[in-house]
Amino acid sequence: MEHPYLFFGKLFEWIGLGHFAHANPHVVYSWVAMIILIVLGAIAAKGVSMIPKKSQNVFEVAISGIEQFMLDITGEEGRQFFPIVCTIFIYILLCNLMGLIPGFFCPTANLNTTLSMAIPVFIFTHYIGIKYHGAKYIKHFIGPVWWMSPLIFPIELIGHFARILSLSFRLFGNMMGHELVVGILLALAGIFFAPLPIMVLGVLVALIQAFVFFILSIMYFTGSMEHAH
Repeated sequence: MEHPYLFFGKLFEWIGLGHFAHANPHVVYSWVAMIILIVLGAIAAKGVSMIPKKSQNVFEVAISGIEQFMLDITGEEGRQFFPIVCTIFIYILLCNLMGLIPGFFCPTANLNTTLSMAIPVFIFTHYIGIKYHGAKYIKHFIGPVWWMSPLIFPIELIGHFARILSLSFRLFGNMMGHELVVGILLALAGIFFAPLPIMVLGVLVALIQAFVFFILSIMYFTGSMEHAH
Protein backbone atom coordinates (compact mmCIF):
# COMPACT_ATOMS: atom_id res chain seq x y z
CA MET A 1 0.00 0.00 0.00
CA GLU A 2 1.45 3.38 -1.04
CA HIS A 3 1.40 6.15 1.53
CA PRO A 4 1.19 9.74 0.32
CA TYR A 5 3.68 10.92 2.92
CA LEU A 6 6.09 9.07 5.18
CA PHE A 7 8.15 11.19 7.53
CA PHE A 8 11.21 8.93 7.62
CA GLY A 9 10.93 8.39 3.88
CA LYS A 10 11.51 12.14 3.40
CA LEU A 11 14.29 12.05 5.99
CA PHE A 12 16.06 9.26 4.09
CA GLU A 13 15.69 11.25 0.87
CA TRP A 14 17.76 14.02 2.41
CA ILE A 15 20.64 11.59 3.05
CA GLY A 16 20.39 9.96 -0.38
CA LEU A 17 18.58 6.77 0.63
CA GLY A 18 15.11 7.76 -0.48
CA HIS A 19 14.73 4.85 -2.92
CA PHE A 20 15.49 2.30 -0.20
CA ALA A 21 13.14 3.97 2.28
CA HIS A 22 10.21 4.13 -0.16
CA ALA A 23 10.79 0.55 -1.38
CA ASN A 24 11.14 -0.86 2.14
CA PRO A 25 9.15 1.29 4.57
CA HIS A 26 8.55 -1.74 6.81
CA VAL A 27 12.31 -2.07 7.33
CA VAL A 28 12.80 1.62 8.09
CA TYR A 29 9.92 1.77 10.55
CA SER A 30 11.00 -1.51 12.16
CA TRP A 31 14.31 0.24 12.87
CA VAL A 32 12.39 3.19 14.28
CA ALA A 33 10.43 0.86 16.58
CA MET A 34 13.66 -0.78 17.74
CA ILE A 35 15.30 2.57 18.46
CA ILE A 36 12.26 3.72 20.43
CA LEU A 37 12.32 0.55 22.55
CA ILE A 38 16.08 0.78 23.12
CA VAL A 39 15.78 4.41 24.22
CA LEU A 40 12.84 3.67 26.52
CA GLY A 41 14.69 0.68 27.96
CA ALA A 42 17.79 2.80 28.61
CA ILE A 43 15.67 5.47 30.31
CA ALA A 44 13.93 2.87 32.47
CA ALA A 45 17.20 1.17 33.43
CA LYS A 46 18.96 4.44 34.18
CA GLY A 47 16.32 5.57 36.65
CA VAL A 48 16.06 2.30 38.62
CA SER A 49 16.19 2.82 42.38
CA MET A 50 14.91 1.25 45.60
CA ILE A 51 12.40 4.08 45.85
CA PRO A 52 10.77 4.00 42.39
CA LYS A 53 9.84 7.17 40.55
CA LYS A 54 6.71 7.55 38.41
CA SER A 55 8.36 6.33 35.21
CA GLN A 56 9.83 3.31 37.00
CA ASN A 57 6.44 2.51 38.51
CA VAL A 58 4.82 2.53 35.07
CA PHE A 59 7.43 0.17 33.61
CA GLU A 60 7.33 -2.14 36.63
CA VAL A 61 3.55 -2.42 36.64
CA ALA A 62 3.44 -3.13 32.88
CA ILE A 63 6.27 -5.67 32.86
CA SER A 64 5.24 -7.44 36.07
CA GLY A 65 1.65 -7.69 34.80
CA ILE A 66 2.80 -9.35 31.57
CA GLU A 67 5.12 -11.65 33.52
CA GLN A 68 2.43 -12.74 35.97
CA PHE A 69 0.01 -13.45 33.16
CA MET A 70 2.58 -15.67 31.48
CA LEU A 71 3.50 -17.51 34.69
CA ASP A 72 -0.18 -18.27 35.32
CA ILE A 73 -0.11 -20.25 32.08
CA THR A 74 3.39 -21.76 32.04
CA GLY A 75 4.23 -22.01 35.75
CA GLU A 76 7.63 -21.06 37.13
CA GLU A 77 9.39 -22.99 34.36
CA GLY A 78 8.24 -20.38 31.89
CA ARG A 79 10.03 -17.53 33.65
CA GLN A 80 13.24 -18.19 31.70
CA PHE A 81 11.40 -17.56 28.43
CA PHE A 82 9.76 -14.35 29.62
CA PRO A 83 12.29 -11.96 27.98
CA ILE A 84 11.57 -13.18 24.45
CA VAL A 85 7.77 -13.26 24.71
CA CYS A 86 7.63 -9.90 26.50
CA THR A 87 9.88 -8.33 23.86
CA ILE A 88 7.72 -9.78 21.09
CA PHE A 89 4.53 -8.42 22.67
CA ILE A 90 5.87 -4.91 23.26
CA TYR A 91 7.54 -4.74 19.84
CA ILE A 92 4.42 -5.88 17.96
CA LEU A 93 2.21 -3.52 19.96
CA LEU A 94 4.46 -0.56 19.17
CA CYS A 95 4.66 -1.50 15.47
CA ASN A 96 0.88 -1.82 15.32
CA LEU A 97 0.31 1.54 17.00
CA MET A 98 2.81 3.30 14.73
CA GLY A 99 0.42 2.85 11.84
CA LEU A 100 -2.06 5.16 13.57
CA ILE A 101 0.38 8.09 13.57
CA PRO A 102 0.21 10.35 10.48
CA GLY A 103 3.45 10.11 8.50
CA PHE A 104 4.31 6.72 10.00
CA PHE A 105 4.05 3.23 8.51
CA CYS A 106 2.83 0.11 10.31
CA PRO A 107 5.68 -2.44 9.95
CA THR A 108 3.39 -5.35 10.82
CA ALA A 109 1.26 -4.53 7.75
CA ASN A 110 4.05 -6.18 5.75
CA LEU A 111 4.38 -9.97 5.64
CA ASN A 112 8.18 -9.82 5.87
CA THR A 113 7.96 -8.22 9.31
CA THR A 114 5.48 -10.73 10.70
CA LEU A 115 7.48 -13.64 9.27
CA SER A 116 10.62 -12.27 10.94
CA MET A 117 8.86 -12.76 14.29
CA ALA A 118 6.97 -15.98 13.54
CA ILE A 119 10.06 -17.90 12.39
CA PRO A 120 12.11 -17.24 15.60
CA VAL A 121 9.08 -18.30 17.69
CA PHE A 122 8.87 -21.52 15.65
CA ILE A 123 12.60 -22.23 16.04
CA PHE A 124 12.62 -21.38 19.74
CA THR A 125 9.60 -23.64 20.34
CA HIS A 126 11.53 -26.67 19.12
CA TYR A 127 14.71 -25.56 20.84
CA ILE A 128 12.76 -25.65 24.12
CA GLY A 129 11.38 -29.09 23.27
CA ILE A 130 14.83 -30.51 22.55
CA LYS A 131 16.27 -28.82 25.64
CA TYR A 132 13.63 -30.36 27.92
CA HIS A 133 13.25 -33.80 26.34
CA GLY A 134 16.33 -34.42 24.23
CA ALA A 135 15.83 -37.16 21.62
CA LYS A 136 12.50 -38.08 23.26
CA TYR A 137 11.05 -34.86 21.85
CA ILE A 138 10.30 -36.89 18.71
CA LYS A 139 7.42 -38.44 20.66
CA HIS A 140 5.54 -35.15 20.21
CA PHE A 141 5.36 -35.98 16.50
CA ILE A 142 4.62 -39.72 16.36
CA GLY A 143 1.52 -40.02 18.53
CA PRO A 144 0.72 -42.43 21.37
CA VAL A 145 0.50 -45.58 19.19
CA TRP A 146 3.70 -46.59 17.39
CA TRP A 147 2.01 -48.29 14.43
CA MET A 148 0.18 -45.05 13.57
CA SER A 149 3.38 -42.99 13.51
CA PRO A 150 3.73 -43.10 9.67
CA LEU A 151 0.38 -41.31 9.47
CA ILE A 152 0.70 -39.06 12.53
CA PHE A 153 4.25 -37.84 11.84
CA PRO A 154 3.59 -35.98 8.55
CA ILE A 155 0.35 -34.54 9.94
CA GLU A 156 2.16 -33.23 13.04
CA LEU A 157 5.01 -31.90 10.90
CA ILE A 158 2.62 -29.99 8.65
CA GLY A 159 0.73 -28.71 11.70
CA HIS A 160 3.90 -27.35 13.28
CA PHE A 161 5.07 -25.62 10.10
CA ALA A 162 1.56 -24.21 9.68
CA ARG A 163 2.15 -22.29 12.92
CA ILE A 164 4.48 -19.98 11.01
CA LEU A 165 1.66 -19.14 8.58
CA SER A 166 -0.86 -18.86 11.40
CA LEU A 167 1.25 -16.37 13.35
CA SER A 168 2.45 -14.30 10.42
CA PHE A 169 -0.65 -14.16 8.18
CA ARG A 170 -3.08 -13.45 11.04
CA LEU A 171 -1.12 -10.42 12.21
CA PHE A 172 -0.29 -9.24 8.69
CA GLY A 173 -3.88 -9.65 7.43
CA ASN A 174 -5.46 -7.74 10.30
CA MET A 175 -3.00 -4.86 10.24
CA MET A 176 -3.00 -4.57 6.45
CA GLY A 177 -6.81 -4.65 6.45
CA HIS A 178 -6.91 -1.82 8.95
CA GLU A 179 -4.38 0.18 6.92
CA LEU A 180 -6.47 -0.26 3.76
CA VAL A 181 -9.72 0.79 5.45
CA VAL A 182 -8.12 3.92 6.92
CA GLY A 183 -6.48 4.74 3.57
CA ILE A 184 -9.75 4.38 1.64
CA LEU A 185 -11.71 6.49 4.14
CA LEU A 186 -8.97 9.11 4.12
CA ALA A 187 -9.09 9.31 0.33
CA LEU A 188 -12.89 9.41 0.12
CA ALA A 189 -13.85 11.52 3.12
CA GLY A 190 -10.70 12.60 4.91
CA ILE A 191 -11.87 16.20 5.01
CA PHE A 192 -14.82 15.10 7.15
CA PHE A 193 -12.57 13.17 9.59
CA ALA A 194 -14.26 9.89 8.57
CA PRO A 195 -11.17 7.77 9.42
CA LEU A 196 -11.14 8.90 13.07
CA PRO A 197 -13.57 6.22 14.41
CA ILE A 198 -11.62 3.51 12.60
CA MET A 199 -8.33 4.91 13.94
CA VAL A 200 -9.71 4.85 17.49
CA LEU A 201 -10.83 1.27 16.94
CA GLY A 202 -7.34 0.63 15.56
CA VAL A 203 -5.88 1.05 19.06
CA LEU A 204 -7.98 -1.89 20.21
CA VAL A 205 -7.07 -3.90 17.11
CA ALA A 206 -3.37 -3.20 17.71
CA LEU A 207 -3.59 -4.40 21.30
CA ILE A 208 -5.63 -7.51 20.47
CA GLN A 209 -3.33 -8.60 17.64
CA ALA A 210 -0.22 -8.16 19.79
CA PHE A 211 -1.90 -10.14 22.57
CA VAL A 212 -2.95 -12.96 20.20
CA PHE A 213 0.63 -13.35 18.93
CA PHE A 214 1.87 -13.23 22.53
CA ILE A 215 -0.58 -15.84 23.86
CA LEU A 216 -0.02 -18.22 20.93
CA SER A 217 3.75 -18.02 21.45
CA ILE A 218 3.29 -18.88 25.13
CA MET A 219 1.05 -21.83 24.24
CA TYR A 220 3.59 -23.17 21.75
CA PHE A 221 6.42 -22.86 24.29
CA THR A 222 4.32 -24.52 26.99
CA GLY A 223 3.34 -27.36 24.66
CA SER A 224 6.97 -28.11 23.85
CA MET A 225 7.82 -28.30 27.57
CA GLU A 226 5.08 -30.82 28.31
CA HIS A 227 5.62 -34.56 28.05
CA ALA A 228 4.17 -36.24 24.97
CA HIS A 229 1.00 -38.28 25.55
